[in-house]
Amino acid sequence: MRRRLADWLGYVGVLALVAAFVLPLARAQWNAARPWVFVAGTVLIVASILLRLDYGRRVTRYGLNSALLVILVIGVIAFVEAISYRHNARLDLTENRRHSLSAQTIQLLKNLTSDVAATAFYRSDQPGKKVAEDLLKQYASYSGGKFTWTMRDLDREPVLARRYGVDAYGAIVLETKNGSEKVSDAEEEKLTNGLVKVTRQGKRVVYVVKGHGELELESTDRQGFSEAKAAMERSNYDVKELVLARESAVPDDAAVVILAGPRTDPFKPELDALDAYLDKGGKLFVLADPFQSAGFGTWLAKHGFELRDDFVVELNPIGQIFGYGPIVPLIVQYGMHTITRDMREATVFPLTRSIKPGAPGGKLDIHPLALTSPQSWGETDKAALEKGSLKRHPQDTEGPLTVAAASAVDKSRIVVYGTSSLAANQFLNVQGNRDLFLNTVSWLAGQEDLISIRPKDTKQTPVMLTSQQHQFVFLVPVVLLPAVALIAGVVVFARRRAAR
Repeated sequence: MRRRLADWLGYVGVLALVAAFVLPLARAQWNAARPWVFVAGTVLIVASILLRLDYGRRVTRYGLNSALLVILVIGVIAFVEAISYRHNARLDLTENRRHSLSAQTIQLLKNLTSDVAATAFYRSDQPGKKVAEDLLKQYASYSGGKFTWTMRDLDREPVLARRYGVDAYGAIVLETKNGSEKVSDAEEEKLTNGLVKVTRQGKRVVYVVKGHGELELESTDRQGFSEAKAAMERSNYDVKELVLARESAVPDDAAVVILAGPRTDPFKPELDALDAYLDKGGKLFVLADPFQSAGFGTWLAKHGFELRDDFVVELNPIGQIFGYGPIVPLIVQYGMHTITRDMREATVFPLTRSIKPGAPGGKLDIHPLALTSPQSWGETDKAALEKGSLKRHPQDTEGPLTVAAASAVDKSRIVVYGTSSLAANQFLNVQGNRDLFLNTVSWLAGQEDLISIRPKDTKQTPVMLTSQQHQFVFLVPVVLLPAVALIAGVVVFARRRAAR
């Protein structure tokens, strides 16, 4: 009876020690009970050893060896946990690197010039708390001590919640000495955009020209500009319409002026207003579609950008793999420029014309941003596009062709794309288009520290299994492995019983 009691005390003690490490991982509120469970497990194991002392030296030696082994294992676990708390590394093997911060976020955190305190409101048992903690830990790790965070309970600290205007769990408040910004969810894109807003005073204004058939700023259609507007607003820009034909000049608060696919030529007073704006160091972003506004192309030529009267045909098989046709070039080659320095993802330039940059150097220093493959050419036969008959002719320009270019003259900056469809709702969020578009706006607005790869949306990739694979996945862990363990246990038990 005494021996059986010693065995049970030992078993329960080992289980208690295991529980001391495992239970807090299941529920955070059980963390406070960990020391008491650990002490209880240790006492039970010691009691088990003491009860075995009357069974001879051999039994006592085995008991002490088991106790020392348990203590050694626990010591190793505690040592590893202590080391990993101060020195840890992450390896993200998920598709789209969903658990790692983007280059833009890391760059922003490393360049913080003021302290930012994040207050996250989560219940202790809320499912999303662990995700939020992990995200905030990553932000703090890259900030050099500039980013700190705490977890608060909305119900236990209602005064603090009322102060920040928080009325629901899951909100995160970012606070600096100059103000605060509330983020509704623990998502990297929202948190990074909130960080941009709280660390920068005021918003820069981006004007989108209207009046010549450009992409409609508020339109949610496939050829609308609403997605681009929302993306710029999330990046802390104030986006407004500008009817140049009605205004005598570009407003003084304009950080960037965008012409998104004008179908007709701007009037001379409008072009004069743009000239005056550029002479004062203005920033212009032009998205010019093929076979549109020839007069506007003549105006751009004097600023170093020659818009060829063609559309690009791309026969590189890479684009075909992704399902893009020959008039939707897939761009994987970028020029050496601040806008494209971090571009690693492909972009698509649907129905684009090519750009002949001016000679580099001197006053008109034009830099290619995006280039097609050597298999491409600039098709000059507009009727071929309408008929779908694409064939290279002697007069067509051979690739690689420039489809996006930038220039900086004195304080003024100009970027020209050969298509407006890249920024339209239909294609803005395809491949790396949004990154390229926002990088362009950031460079033009003089916010080079925001030029990088933006946080990606979490991409869910379901696993599709056949019926045989379903059966295999079920049988191996649920039936086969437990059966092997059971048989092994029965065999060991039978051999020990036979040896007695």
